[in-house]
Amino acid sequence: MSFEYTPPKYAQLIAEMERRIESGEYPPGSPLPSEHQLMAEFGMARPTVVKALGVLRDNGWIITQQGKGRFVRGRPALAAGGHPRTGRELLDRKEIPATTRLVLVGLVKAPRRIASYLGIDGAASVVLRKTVVLQGDQPSEIVSAWLPAQVAEGSALAASEELPQGVRRLVESAAGVGLDHIIEHLTARNPTKEERDLLGVTASAALLDLYAVACDATGKPWVVLQTVLPGDRHELEDAYPIR
Repeated sequence: MSFEYTPPKYAQLIAEMERRIESGEYPPGSPLPSEHQLMAEFGMARPTVVKALGVLRDNGWIITQQGKGRFVRGRPALAAGGHPRTGRELLDRKEIPATTRLVLVGLVKAPRRIASYLGIDGAASVVLRKTVVLQGDQPSEIVSAWLPAQVAEGSALAASEELPQGVRRLVESAAGVGLDHIIEHLTARNPTKEERDLLGVTASAALLDLYAVACDATGKPWVVLQTVLPGDRHELEDAYPIR
């Protein structure tokens, strides 16, 4: 005797929605069909559709924006190990007043490196958020968030107040996309005059300059997080599988 397994209807809908998102039929940032449209297309009751959409949201495929509807995030973020990665930590870090000093929030011309990482014209302007992170009374690092103006303007990202939540959620909400992966670039150099003043280091000090470019599932960059670290105050450690 043979048995055929038929997945429950909500699971069938989940599988089909994931297929459409992965194929690009529903690209990141695009609105999902309404509950009524899905009910009509798949011949399912509303509770079944709502259950499927809830699973897709919880698993990171879609997001819900109050008063606007549901939008595609893209393929869920790449699986990561238990070791915290610098770029991801920067993306989720809150600007806590006790340990963070907000130095600058404003519209600036994108430096050539930032324009290249964001894939924008070299003459374009970006919103820059620059903070100094303190350890005790000593400045520990300078963290800058570089954002396309059309994403940041009009949101908390462009406000002259500390962010109570990480940049990730604010960018995803403002852009209507899901951030999927980070590409990191690490260089070493001497400090600029501004960095000497902010960090209290000498002109010959060695700095680590790390750029974390956060992209959606299609590879489109949405924000660059930069952290400038005095070499004598930090040690970077990473751990990852080799098979």
